[in-house]
Amino acid sequence: MDIEKYKQRFDQTIKSKGLSKSDLEELKIEYLGRKGIIRQLFSTLAELSSLDKKKYGPKINEFKNYVQNTIADIESKLEQNSKTFFDPTLPKLSFKKGSLHPITYAVEEISSIFSKIGFVRMSYNEVEWEYFSFSALNIPPDHPARDDVETFFIDYPKDKKLGHLLLSPHTSSGQVQEMLRLKQPPIRMINIAKCYRPNWDTTHTPMFHQFEGLCIDKGINITHLKGTIEYFVKHYFGQNRKIRLRPYDFRFTEPSFEIDISCAVCSGSGVYNGSNCRVCKSGWLELGGSGMVHPFVLRSGKIDPDVYSGWAFGFGVERVFLMREGLQVDDLRVFYSGDLRFLSEF
Repeated sequence: MDIEKYKQRFDQTIKSKGLSKSDLEELKIEYLGRKGIIRQLFSTLAELSSLDKKKYGPKINEFKNYVQNTIADIESKLEQNSKTFFDPTLPKLSFKKGSLHPITYAVEEISSIFSKIGFVRMSYNEVEWEYFSFSALNIPPDHPARDDVETFFIDYPKDKKLGHLLLSPHTSSGQVQEMLRLKQPPIRMINIAKCYRPNWDTTHTPMFHQFEGLCIDKGINITHLKGTIEYFVKHYFGQNRKIRLRPYDFRFTEPSFEIDISCAVCSGSGVYNGSNCRVCKSGWLELGGSGMVHPFVLRSGKIDPDVYSGWAFGFGVERVFLMREGLQVDDLRVFYSGDLRFLSEF
């Protein structure tokens, strides 16, 4: 019985190459399996005399233990080598930290400013019905804003009462919905949401953000509107910025005003880098519209205009952010350019 020959063959296999876990499994089957070499050696003992059995039996067991221990040692070394080395004294790896988008910062700051005077943050639909966007706001069917050149209409079956479906062109569509939701004044809402219009230039993008202020109660008048806007401008832009109100014509407010703020890019001069300011062109930039809520709109929201009055305004978040002191951004489109060199500044 040539046990030594099998041992040499086993040793040669171990030394000939670096064994993997799969290689060790094959060796186990070859030597220790049911039909393996060691099982065959034990089966041949039956053919030997009693004297030879006593001679070769212990040698086979010794060979079996040798194979088991050798394979176990190699498995243990493979397990240790597979563990990742960690040195706690090494300095930690440095990873670049991301940040929120600058418009997100603006939304959070605007919400905080208005929450301090009791305004509740809301966010109404980006996909809206024509009724809430126009009809409920006293905007007639032949108004230019309802043309598909000015508004993104959606190819969807028309509702008999609510009209066509569209991408919300302004946050004013949330006014009547907020009235219907609360049913009874007082109402103090700041509605911040995405809006969509087919415009693309230095001060317009097809998707933009607006925030809508709405206040309805007994005895509300223009002085409350002006005071609220002054409060916001002083807290957001700083004490040195100026505003002006210009009479305007909005169908959902009466009387109505355009609200302008002195330009931060050209400091209100209308000139930037030796030429006309690309952003304001005159020293003033329009922030948005405002006015006293039209009685028609109050009635659309099931509120009696003989008992209650209110004001509303709508500003573009991007435009408001653009006018911050020292920002010096002369193209609103850069906010959505994906340029990390610009976005990493915030």
